[in-house]
Amino acid sequence: MGLLECCARCLVGAPFASLVATGLCFFGVALFCGCGHEALTGTEKLIETYFSKNYQDYEYLINVIHAFQYVIYGTASFFFLYGALLLAEGFYTTGAVRQIFGDYKTTICGKGLSATFVGITYALTVVWLLVFACSAVPVYIYFNTWTTCQSIAFPSKTSASIGNLCADARMYGVLPWNAFPGKVCGSNLLSICKTAEFQMTFHLFIAAFVGAAATLVSLLTFMIAATYNFAVLKLMGRGTKF
Repeated sequence: MGLLECCARCLVGAPFASLVATGLCFFGVALFCGCGHEALTGTEKLIETYFSKNYQDYEYLINVIHAFQYVIYGTASFFFLYGALLLAEGFYTTGAVRQIFGDYKTTICGKGLSATFVGITYALTVVWLLVFACSAVPVYIYFNTWTTCQSIAFPSKTSASIGNLCADARMYGVLPWNAFPGKVCGSNLLSICKTAEFQMTFHLFIAAFVGAAATLVSLLTFMIAATYNFAVLKLMGRGTKF
């Protein structure tokens, strides 16, 4: 009975919402950072190989890609650490909430720490919402290119001439307008879409987008759980002590 009672108390005090959010956060960040890093590398190779022969045309793009890759390294490290901290805070606050009507007295420092996590998580959620929106842009570009390739592969579905169906990297701001050739049309574009590099990069961007969505859901879950626990500690606690 002693072991069963111990297990029961552990289950009662476990922050299930924080556990789910932590797992979802780790999964989403790993997917976003890993797939995003490789997708950016694939995009760099596609631009170098098919869309421009002059290094000066895509030099700025390469610098931006490398900068984003370094940001990805920092993002992964930060979120894994912050997720672990939020999980630990979830165990603390959930245990406090479970015992709020008993002899347990939460400290002012504990309440302040919980409020700090609520504020930081709210700010991160807003920032990550922008990241989530930005992660949809390359998916949109690659989807448009893939749709154009489908029209070239099945010309009966479109009234336009195959030679006029193009993918122009300059139109999306990927390359400057003076880049040459900057675009690929017709059968040449179809051959690019059939390459393993294009297919892999497209699917990696989709996976990164899914990872960003999972991370956003985890942050929302963290924020809701932390706000609820803090509100209970703040409004229903009876007395504090240092």
